[in-house]
Amino acid sequence: MSTVNVMAREVAAKLVFYGPGLSGKTTSLKCIYESIKPSLRGELMSLPTEADRTLFFDFLPVRVERVGEYALRLALYTVPGQVFYNATRKLVLQGADGVIFVADSNPGADDANRESMANLEENLAEQGVRLESFPLVIQYNKRDLTNALPIEHMRAALNPRSVPDFETSATAGQGVLDGMKAMIRLVILDLRARRVVPSPKSRKQPVAEPMALAKDEKSSLEAQLKEHLDAASPSLPAPPPEAPPRPLLGAVAALAPAALIDPTRAAEVAFSQGDYDGCVRACLEVVTRGVAFAGDGNIGSQSYLLGLDGRDVLELQTRAARADARIDDAAFALYVVSQTFVRLTHAGLPTPQQ
Repeated sequence: MSTVNVMAREVAAKLVFYGPGLSGKTTSLKCIYESIKPSLRGELMSLPTEADRTLFFDFLPVRVERVGEYALRLALYTVPGQVFYNATRKLVLQGADGVIFVADSNPGADDANRESMANLEENLAEQGVRLESFPLVIQYNKRDLTNALPIEHMRAALNPRSVPDFETSATAGQGVLDGMKAMIRLVILDLRARRVVPSPKSRKQPVAEPMALAKDEKSSLEAQLKEHLDAASPSLPAPPPEAPPRPLLGAVAALAPAALIDPTRAAEVAFSQGDYDGCVRACLEVVTRGVAFAGDGNIGSQSYLLGLDGRDVLELQTRAARADARIDDAAFALYVVSQTFVRLTHAGLPTPQQ
């Protein structure tokens, strides 16, 4: 499912390239990668194997035009085509907002195309999603082959409901971007239908200008954030006279698992005292320790397994490496910490034994 990052004013959508093995999924992704300005694309990651070019996933975060008040950011993945990697297909397909099905025009791939489309429908159904109402675009790839299957035959086999489809040659870069543009249009329509992104027609009220900082400390953004953080602290009953006073948990620390309450509380205290450098560093420590509950690996793979936005984690690392952090850096750091705790809770981590 798409996610909304209010602080960054972004809507993130996940698109998956699906299809049989060696149909051209990874090649299509690389074609898109090479067509995008370096400033608008992330790092293209690929894990090739002997059986298939993509064992796990390719991941390409791409920024596209603004939608309503928010920028739309796309995360592009491919799934392994081989049947015995179906568990991985299911994992990568989870939370997808749209699928680009890459069919192989080679005559020998006719059965594999049908099986892969049926597999897509089955895996979506397990998530409670009907393919008939899901954003889908079809690429008939390898149309440059001299013995390519007739396009009418492929449409009859794979596209009974006439979703947008395109004849492509991913190696030559033909038609791939057309399919991508059609998918973006479908995703935007779906986001608006689900009211994730407001429709331009419904925006009758003018957009409020960003709040300006006032000289008076009581009306400044910093004071308001501090007030919100303090107000969100739950009220605890007064301890008995002989007991030492218990520190109140802030809004973020209240979400923390037991092992991470203390460092999270330290981050909140640093924020309330204006130590934004200390707050950001403490938050990075909390996130690093938090995602480690997902298992061994680097922080990127651990974040992915938890469903945490990898770009947010990378941005947190960047801000922690800088000196003279500002209030917005510290507020963003606390936001990433809270998202980490949400994903840990959703995954049931840490376990009682941890």
